[in-house]
Amino acid sequence: MNFRKLFAAPKGWGVGVLLGVGLGALLMLDIGAVFRLDKIGLGRLGGFGDRLGRRLQQLGYDLLFGPRPIKIPTEAIIVYLDEVSHRELKQPFDKAWDRSFHARLLDRLREDGAKAAVFDIVFADHFTNKVEDVEFARAIKEFGKAILAADWVREGEDQKAGEVTASGSTTILPQEVLLEHAAGVGTSETLPSPDLYVRQHFPGSPDALISSLSWTAAEFLGAEVTKHPELKFKQRWVNYYGPPLTLPRMSFHKAISTNAEERLKPGTFRDKIVFVGAGMITAFSGERKDEYRSPYALWTEGISGQKYYMPGVEIQATVTLNLMRGDWLTRVPYLTDLWMVLLAGLVFGFGLTKFRPVPATLIALASMAVIFFTEYYYFSHKLVWSAWFIIVGVQIPAATLWSIVFNSISLYVQGRLMEQSLSMYVSPQQVKKLKKNPAMLKPGAEKQQVSILFSDIANFTSMSEGMDSDQLADLMNNYFEISVGQCIHPARGTVVKFIGDAIFAIWNAPEPQGNHQELACQGGLLLRDTASKFTFGKSGRSVRTRIGLHCGVANVGNFGSSNRVDYTALGENINLASRMEGLNKYLGTDLLVTGDLYTGVQDKFVTRFCGRFQLKGFEKAVEVHELLGASDQAETSKAWREAYTEALKQYEKKDLEAAEAGFHCTLKLRPTDGPSQFFLKHLEELRSHPPDGEWTGVVELKEK
Repeated sequence: MNFRKLFAAPKGWGVGVLLGVGLGALLMLDIGAVFRLDKIGLGRLGGFGDRLGRRLQQLGYDLLFGPRPIKIPTEAIIVYLDEVSHRELKQPFDKAWDRSFHARLLDRLREDGAKAAVFDIVFADHFTNKVEDVEFARAIKEFGKAILAADWVREGEDQKAGEVTASGSTTILPQEVLLEHAAGVGTSETLPSPDLYVRQHFPGSPDALISSLSWTAAEFLGAEVTKHPELKFKQRWVNYYGPPLTLPRMSFHKAISTNAEERLKPGTFRDKIVFVGAGMITAFSGERKDEYRSPYALWTEGISGQKYYMPGVEIQATVTLNLMRGDWLTRVPYLTDLWMVLLAGLVFGFGLTKFRPVPATLIALASMAVIFFTEYYYFSHKLVWSAWFIIVGVQIPAATLWSIVFNSISLYVQGRLMEQSLSMYVSPQQVKKLKKNPAMLKPGAEKQQVSILFSDIANFTSMSEGMDSDQLADLMNNYFEISVGQCIHPARGTVVKFIGDAIFAIWNAPEPQGNHQELACQGGLLLRDTASKFTFGKSGRSVRTRIGLHCGVANVGNFGSSNRVDYTALGENINLASRMEGLNKYLGTDLLVTGDLYTGVQDKFVTRFCGRFQLKGFEKAVEVHELLGASDQAETSKAWREAYTEALKQYEKKDLEAAEAGFHCTLKLRPTDGPSQFFLKHLEELRSHPPDGEWTGVVELKEK
């Protein structure tokens, strides 16, 4: 693994890590307390951050209930003082019930063999010795398993007569005569959050005189956890078995009905824990009743838009069952949770910036799914939850968003740099196509037929003597700017590289070009004519550029090491194009093309056949043509071209006398004709050193 590459661009992953870890710390820590924001007048800001953090942590608990299958415990049943019972039993909605009805219920439970009766009703009114109160006290005594509720009022809340005060709170107990024979008493208080969700068990405050109703009931029923007093105040989370009204239930009036049609079968309450409490949908006198929200409200309210509350008695029953069954929920220890969140911020903040937007998004979604299902497994099977939603709902989305922004900017910058780099080698039209299809520049090479151009400045060494490096660099940059920008790129060529004063360019790669031979000729002519207008140095000498063109198959692609690659073309045909450029020096020409390229453009340009040459390093003879200009320029050179062609024919027939006369004739028509001068010198050499073997008319060059 290339660690230097992995940890490159710290501005990218550094911000990602800072964002991921920072958000995790902000949402997990009590920022207000850590930074003492209240001391500098920012207490409200810290409070908002802490509330938001707590809510996001709690979502790790709330969200996992929705997809979990509903469980219906059979150990308990709830008897509701609901609206139907109010009407059937003719009891007022704004006053306490006739307690003789509660007595009748206890008698029924005693007859059926119920395990216990837990009243989530505070019977705190003064004992008046009414018949119904005496009846209820008798029923409590005879049943012997009734657990009554007390009201625990925190400091500052309304208090009633009959109160018992402990440090910081007031406990309002049931009437003495009822309490005397009750199996236990516990406060009906719960621990609702500001949004009225009840998530945690309330075993009772350490400074309270009595335990909670659920703990008292579980203790009476012999729950294992209650046998260990040191575990009483351990943090426990409510394991709801389903949404409101999931636990087995019935209306109060049916539980005590004597009507033959409505009377319950004997044994209905056998071995059941019976919870008795209000089940009203609306409140008395506009006040909210003993109802709270459970985590299922997050799902049901989101779908229907209505608020669904769970009766307090059902929450008491759920908590009691949690204690009896030992299936309450536990949160991962806070420090473990904190380190998990911080580590996640580090991993995703760093890792996602290493991927481009689409892969980063897919990895983020996959990671979120893995985390969710892992948490769901532990929640459902191990009864453990953590603050995973901070990771899934905040850190990963934030890290993904940063990754998309950062990499999009990086890709844009890289694209611009690539565009600028490509514009130095290929035409603007090709740059656009290569941007749309970067695969054309993928590593590796393939065999491709290309048209190849090599150019060189004649007498460059002597022209550059005496020039300082800055002056030479400036002149060469101007020369290349003209050669590329005004010649090769307009002909849609790709500059492969600059070699000293030479230019190496190709056509038909990286973008396919059906007319690449014609384009190469156009580029060669532009370079020949435009470069001749460029003056070199203080001398003001015009630059003469020699150009060679060839067409053939080459290995084209990205070559290089693991750290640096170079887009180029390799092969024998590249060398042949270079030899063609060098042949200009011997023939006194500016632009030569091989027969392989000539066959594709012979009717589109003015050319002349210069002869067949065996170049150094090549076994086969090469047909060489001089590219003179566009087809509309044929007439101006027709006479001397025909004279040269006739002279060359005589040469190839080995009629050296006639050939010599023909070349002299050409020079009369065109005194500076380089090929004619070359062949006249060559004829002199042949006379002094006749060739061995069979005559072929091929000129063999001993030097490059």
